[in-house]
Amino acid sequence: MTKMFTLEDCTLEDIQNFCGPGESHLRLLEEEFGVELSLRGDTLTLSQENDQLEDVCRHLLKMLKRHVNLSAKDVLYAVSLARAGELDQMDSLYATHIARTYSGKLITPKTVGQRDYYNAMKKNDVVFAIGPAGTGKTYLAVVFAVQALKNGEVKRIILTRPAVEAGESLGFLPGDLKEKIDPYLRPLYDALYDMLGSDKTERLVEKGVIEIAPLAYMRGRTLDDAYVILDEAQNTTDNQMKMFLTRLGFNSKMIVTGDITQIDLHPGQTSGLKRALSLLKGVKGIRFVFLSAVDVVRHPVVARIIRRYDEADKKRQEESE
Repeated sequence: MTKMFTLEDCTLEDIQNFCGPGESHLRLLEEEFGVELSLRGDTLTLSQENDQLEDVCRHLLKMLKRHVNLSAKDVLYAVSLARAGELDQMDSLYATHIARTYSGKLITPKTVGQRDYYNAMKKNDVVFAIGPAGTGKTYLAVVFAVQALKNGEVKRIILTRPAVEAGESLGFLPGDLKEKIDPYLRPLYDALYDMLGSDKTERLVEKGVIEIAPLAYMRGRTLDDAYVILDEAQNTTDNQMKMFLTRLGFNSKMIVTGDITQIDLHPGQTSGLKRALSLLKGVKGIRFVFLSAVDVVRHPVVARIIRRYDEADKKRQEESE
């Protein structure tokens, strides 16, 4: 039995946004629910009744009312929340305003995991964000740090990551130290440029208000009045992680981000992130936030790739036990 669904109080622009480029959002919903959709004017016709699909459509329309420009990721995320019985949580995401970029674009959490990550950063002195690439771990940490700097909560931002990538050695790379380490720190620069613009970022770096350096440069220091971010922490050794965490000074916060499925250390070396996870859970003032493929905000196929690898890794682990 067909079902009619009215896109109430929607402008032509809203309807186009709801349908997506070339009605791609409607095709995604058809694929996910196995229901044919057709639109005439402001009336959406379902080839058969489907309460879950209708709920998804209503929530997507709510997002339009919040002036959210819907993407394929938003559509698929609404579907995943509906299947988990948590679709109501989507309303809170776009009600949370984190910051605005240099160009004025409003930054809001894209997933429930990102919302929980943002709340953890507000309430804790040390936060570990663990999850796959594309979940916004580094970007949101930098956004939060810049906001703290703008609000006068800290006097400087320190961004660092271990110079270990896919087995490469800095000693074999061309150029001076800055030229060698810049490629490793590029994701941090990109997030800063998005928040502050390139000119202001460079000025603050020159003044030392923003410091971007390899992890080895943290040794022997006490970091007061600072927002400190350690990126790619899965590539720290146990000793490096301990060294970093014990740099925390007064009126400072630390964010540690990493993906424990992408460790590039030499065989036999223990990841400092894994060790910290086993040792520090439950310690007052420290919060662990776990993001997953559901929180990936890149192309939808990225989440599917991550899930397939996770399934294969889980199966391989079970077979080896």
